[in-house]
Amino acid sequence: MSETLKRALGLLDFVAIEPKSLDELSADSRVHKTTIMRQLHTLEECRFVVRNDQGKYQLGSKLFELSSLALEQRNVVHVARPHLTALNRSTGHTVHLAAFEGPEVVYIDKLESRHTVRMYSRIGLTASLHATAVAKVLLCDLPVERQEHIARSLNYHRFTQNTLGNAEDFLTALDTVRRQGFAYDDREHEEFVHCVAAPIRDATGHVVAAVSCSVPVVLLDKQELLALVPDIKSAAEAISSDLGYVSIERNTL
Repeated sequence: MSETLKRALGLLDFVAIEPKSLDELSADSRVHKTTIMRQLHTLEECRFVVRNDQGKYQLGSKLFELSSLALEQRNVVHVARPHLTALNRSTGHTVHLAAFEGPEVVYIDKLESRHTVRMYSRIGLTASLHATAVAKVLLCDLPVERQEHIARSLNYHRFTQNTLGNAEDFLTALDTVRRQGFAYDDREHEEFVHCVAAPIRDATGHVVAAVSCSVPVVLLDKQELLALVPDIKSAAEAISSDLGYVSIERNTL
């Protein structure tokens, strides 16, 4: 990479943190002010930076235009696949990717377990809203009013003795998922299977998908399954990052 281009990209990194004056940019980059000014002029002409009311430089509209186009080109299944594959290999268990399709939660990708016991699920199958971890992860990001409306309109079919049976319990479960950052399906849809799921966020911070590991209880007990939560959350965070999400924690580094 040429030094001129490298310095220009470095300027974009500086103003992405906060608007900066010419003097501040010169001090930060340790480059002569005249050189910085020439590069800023070019970036300004191309709409990569713009001066605000205080005369400081900040990111310009061209970057937002390009980032929007870049995100449109990134399908969540395509972006998630390498991370799902890595999670599947490291755990050896069934990995699902799920997302909303209209009012329903649908499995949009699946990697099979390497064990002989297989899940009933398949790509394109809908996930029960009140009895699956992936659905709870997606639902808990909705506005509270929307959650309450959905909770009170569901038919609480009992798949197992652990299936949630009413709106109050369901809303409590969603609040728990929101607070702890993951969902646990305690054999609520199938008696012999339990599952853990974590949220995937896009550049706006909204939850757009959920990644999960589903495991027969004969292979892992509850504590052993919950021990996979850090790996599942790490995979979800990596996918979110590739989709353009920047967490508060990362912003403060």
